[in-house]
Amino acid sequence: MAAITATPIAADKFKLGFIGAGKMAESIAKGIVNSGVVEDCDVIVLSVKPQIVKDVVLKLRPHFSENQLLVSVVAGTKLKDLQEWAGHSRFVRVMPNTPAAVGMAASVISLGATATEEDGELIAKLFGAIGKVWRADEKLFDAITGLSGSGPAYIFLAIEALADGGVAAGLPRDLANGLAAQTVLGAASMAVNSGKHPGQLKDDVASPGGTTIAGIHELEKGGFRGTIMNAVVAAAKRGRELS
Repeated sequence: MAAITATPIAADKFKLGFIGAGKMAESIAKGIVNSGVVEDCDVIVLSVKPQIVKDVVLKLRPHFSENQLLVSVVAGTKLKDLQEWAGHSRFVRVMPNTPAAVGMAASVISLGATATEEDGELIAKLFGAIGKVWRADEKLFDAITGLSGSGPAYIFLAIEALADGGVAAGLPRDLANGLAAQTVLGAASMAVNSGKHPGQLKDDVASPGGTTIAGIHELEKGGFRGTIMNAVVAAAKRGRELS
């Protein structure tokens, strides 16, 4: 593939288009801008199912220009494949998650062959509008998919289980749902902002012989910690199978 000089994209004014209408595209669009695909976009976000991304990119290949920056949020699809199908190496791969819809995404980016540092900064700024952004080597993306990509579903399941536990203990459903969700939100905020290890935060709540350590004991007997670890590993393995 011949080397090209990438034309810088103005960070304060550029045309953004989405190809695809899956849940991830909807989440990103809600967080950034309500935009369809437009003619002559400067930045194009590909958000289609992994099973059809090759066909979509091959069909669009004649319409890509070397000055466009292509961004993929397609799970399990490597940069080398995207670049080959598109005939275009100015790519940035991003793994966000669905809390993008409420401005609380955890997104990780990796640059393609001819994407510049300025391109990386532009995409970091773009996705920074919908949450926090990290940079990582693409070889880590399957594990990232298993943790932060699939992780919201694990947390929703935990919130549902907490609420069900509250109902089982005698709480009205509405109160149980609200307390469960707010408890997870507050605990996550402490983990992010306190500077303490999650284990220390857990110990701070668990008084000797108290109610919390009794509950933790039950979780440990049920394999709670190992089950969550296994879920992340299983999702990462599935990501590798799809790639």
